[in-house]
Amino acid sequence: MNTVRVTCHCGAIELSVRLSDGLNTARRCDCSYCARRGAIMISAPAEGVELVRGADTLGTYQWNTQVAEHHFCRVCGIYTHHRRRSNPDEYGINAGCIEGVNPRDLGEVPWVEGRKRPLED
Repeated sequence: MNTVRVTCHCGAIELSVRLSDGLNTARRCDCSYCARRGAIMISAPAEGVELVRGADTLGTYQWNTQVAEHHFCRVCGIYTHHRRRSNPDEYGINAGCIEGVNPRDLGEVPWVEGRKRPLED
């Protein structure tokens, strides 16, 4: 699994994503934002993320340092991906938005301590 199709719930947003290492980079973050969102994230290099459809419905949320960009569909509200503050050359992709992936099948997913390490988001 190298290149995957990523979509929001309503299908308005579609991404083509080349993952860094398949699903092996799955993780969760316990920072104040990610803990509320609850998504499992999969890593992808910034140059491996292409917006195929939905530029007009893609919303962005930024806070604190304004470096991280959390993207979501303005129609259905689903978080699809985000540019990481800890590494702006990398994206976190919502595993639940990857076509053909059931997050339950990922088993136990490691947590990163975003509350303790201020550069995690």
